Amino acid sequence: MRILRLLKILRISLRFGLDEFLLGHERVRLLRTVVSTTLYSRNLSAPRAVRLRHALEALGPIFVKFGQVLSTRRDLIPPDIAEELARLQDQVPPFPGADVERILAAAYGKPLTQVFARFDLTPIASASVAQVHIGALPDGTEVAVKVLRPGIADVISKDVALLDAGAVLLEWLWLDGKRLKPREVVAEFARHLEDELDLMREAANASQLRRNFHKSPLLAIPEIHWDYCSTEVMVMERMHGIPVSAVTEMRAQGIDIPKLARAGVEIFFTQVFRDGFFHADMHPGNILVAPNGQYVALDFGIMGSLTETDKQYLARNFIAFFRRDYRRVAEVHVESGWAPPGTRVEEFETAIRAVCEPIFDKPLKEISFGKVLLRLFQTSRRFNIEIQPQLVLLQKTLLNVEGLGRDLDPDLDLWSTAKPFLERWMSEQIGWRGLVRRIGEEVPFWSELLPQLPRLVQQFLSREREIALRTHLEALLAQQRRTTGLLVVTVVLLAALLTLQLLS
Repeated sequence: MRILRLLKILRISLRFGLDEFLLGHERVRLLRTVVSTTLYSRNLSAPRAVRLRHALEALGPIFVKFGQVLSTRRDLIPPDIAEELARLQDQVPPFPGADVERILAAAYGKPLTQVFARFDLTPIASASVAQVHIGALPDGTEVAVKVLRPGIADVISKDVALLDAGAVLLEWLWLDGKRLKPREVVAEFARHLEDELDLMREAANASQLRRNFHKSPLLAIPEIHWDYCSTEVMVMERMHGIPVSAVTEMRAQGIDIPKLARAGVEIFFTQVFRDGFFHADMHPGNILVAPNGQYVALDFGIMGSLTETDKQYLARNFIAFFRRDYRRVAEVHVESGWAPPGTRVEEFETAIRAVCEPIFDKPLKEISFGKVLLRLFQTSRRFNIEIQPQLVLLQKTLLNVEGLGRDLDPDLDLWSTAKPFLERWMSEQIGWRGLVRRIGEEVPFWSELLPQLPRLVQQFLSREREIALRTHLEALLAQQRRTTGLLVVTVVLLAALLTLQLLS
């Protein structure tokens, strides 16, 4: 089966002229000549980026999703391809209602008519991994039921294996391939797909995000009905709202669009820097807007997380950019280990200044953070800066948030909206507030440890005495062994001397 899948991939790739991406390398020059001669009748009039997008759509949902992830790696692919891949839509024909009934009956051990008071077998949304149906619980509570696609795990494992083989080939053909870590990109993609295959994980993600934004006026998260959830089925509160892309309808409802755009930026930075846990699939299809102007998040299969160290270095980078302090940007890259230890800060600073100054010379509202990232990625190649795999989802989400915000309000000033939040956060982390907070976090540990200190000190001293005694005994034994050995040698020599004397 894997051979058949590979043949299909090759056929579609050749049909859309994707061979030019790999066969442009000198190592395969002869093969390029053979392919171009054999397939001379192909229509390759469309731009290469458009042909790549059409090929991924033809290859199926997993390749579409991979193309979406790849569109965020603007360090790895040219700008025209990144822009085109960002247009990929994860829209897949639904699977039959009979399969839905079978999956639900297996999950609950009884027919769905005995589980739900009402259930619509026609899905309201269908994606690559699962689809969503509307129903009602026995008490009348309206719910959204997410059901995993049958057989999707096998499809994903086969396609990911092929993607990994492609990444190996990319590293072999492209001199810059190893630095840009295509295999790690595929591994990251596979890990998140694996998470999406377990709807209990997605339910847990939603529950965590809901707890983080409990009573928040900015973001609403559906409640999870845990008694009805399994690895293949997720049941949550049905959320109502207007699609975030329906700007005209929101205006008609009296929603403040500029305020909504700024709230999206604040939600992003709150998730990243306050919680270190963020929704990493914030495209318009996953976002509604409630009549009160509150965002409603849906689909929690792809979530990102950051360590405290990641958060601090990111915040320092952002603030340095906002202040146009390019030397600090260069220093942070070296301090964080993102740049090699031998990197000359002065040279890196100069390169960053050359990238950013032409951009920052414009009004802030006209600056695209995506373009800044792209230029910085291009600059990073010169200094052998490794791409951080854990930040790939963050880059993708930031670009989504910026694009969404600009769609809502073209005058959105992402920088001025984010800067006060970041400065306040840094003050809380590094200033006296941060010191007080960290002391408060350590108090329970110290309150438990202090009463034990006398016993721990006694144990330590006893252990030290024991070690000292053992060392002393070992020294005495060693000395005794040496003495015994010397005595034996002496006795042997005396015996030999006596024997010689008697013989003489």
